[in-house]
Amino acid sequence: MTDTRREILLGVGGGIAAYKSADLVRRLQDQGFSVTVVPTQTSLNFVGKATWEALSGHEVPDNLWNNVHSVPHISLARKCSALVVAPCTADLLGKFAHGLAPDLLTNIFLATHAPIVLVPAMHPEMWLNPATQANVATLRARGVTVIEPDTGRLTGADSGPGRFPEVTRIVQEVLAQLDQVADLSGVKILISAGGTQEPIDAVRFIGNRSSGKQGHSLAIAAANRGAQVTLVLANSTLPDIDGVEVVRVVTAADMQRALEERFDGSNALIMSAAIADIRPALPSSGKVNKEDLRELPIEQTEDILALLSARKQTGQVLIGFAAQTGANREELAFAKLRKKGLDLIYVNDVSGGAIFGSDTTAGAILDPAGNRREVPSMSKDSLSNILLDSLVHKLG
Repeated sequence: MTDTRREILLGVGGGIAAYKSADLVRRLQDQGFSVTVVPTQTSLNFVGKATWEALSGHEVPDNLWNNVHSVPHISLARKCSALVVAPCTADLLGKFAHGLAPDLLTNIFLATHAPIVLVPAMHPEMWLNPATQANVATLRARGVTVIEPDTGRLTGADSGPGRFPEVTRIVQEVLAQLDQVADLSGVKILISAGGTQEPIDAVRFIGNRSSGKQGHSLAIAAANRGAQVTLVLANSTLPDIDGVEVVRVVTAADMQRALEERFDGSNALIMSAAIADIRPALPSSGKVNKEDLRELPIEQTEDILALLSARKQTGQVLIGFAAQTGANREELAFAKLRKKGLDLIYVNDVSGGAIFGSDTTAGAILDPAGNRREVPSMSKDSLSNILLDSLVHKLG
């Protein structure tokens, strides 16, 4: 299972405000984050481990000495997109500032290279203490984001600076640190990926070189931006994606059924799959001897994109892909775009097996008005966000 790419580690310190981080878990999930909670032992006096597991949907690591063989402080530090500590107590601020690492959370703090956001919450006297302020200044000088606490009512009758900030402010700060937005929140996106295989017999098939990497990257990027994503994936070894519905198929007919069932309920379709244009007319359920393979009757598969385009509803956006060779590849792509009523098409040159199976791509994005945007060599992840930017614009 591949996590959706924006993995937040939420450290929870031992303060009464720990209960407010339960809402923070939910709000981060609403933004498309996967959240793993790492509580300190003292924080479990306020909110128990079972609560964090129920809210996050993940196992809660709470002890440096559990599963030592997996070196949890390093593995967790490496996989996270950001480390958020809320509430961050005066004790934790001191340990972080001075490099002390007596428990799992403080070890992760020292090991991670991800952005760090600390959310202090404590009584005014503790927040304003010169030692605390010096620790905050040290951490900020090292590039750690320390959010100013709110001013207001605290435990009992106390009031002043040190109140746990509003959750919306914390989420905005995390988004700013990651430079990402949930601009596709609530949008349902259907993505096809991979290459179909059309059986000749029990062991042979007609297929292509598509790995599914581009569609897989698109699904991850769309989920990161808050979309509700369904990925119809043909014959790929790529893993499932946490938070994305992954439907695995084999043939063009399988792909057609899966897409038709889901198309009407989608706001957008991104058709990056390489679907076979032909298939054996009379596939055999057993193995055919090679002497009997001198002739292979074939037939055309359905043009799935054309079928779905004919059902396109007002407001739906269709993005296609064109893997072409030759100098007239963009001319052919423009023709495909117009014939099938697409809103955008991405065309690339696959001469000599280029692009397929690679982590990089290059080509051009074309639209019905004849506009062309050059895509220099870049990662498929980068192209995914460029296409999604265009999708946001098309959706209005």
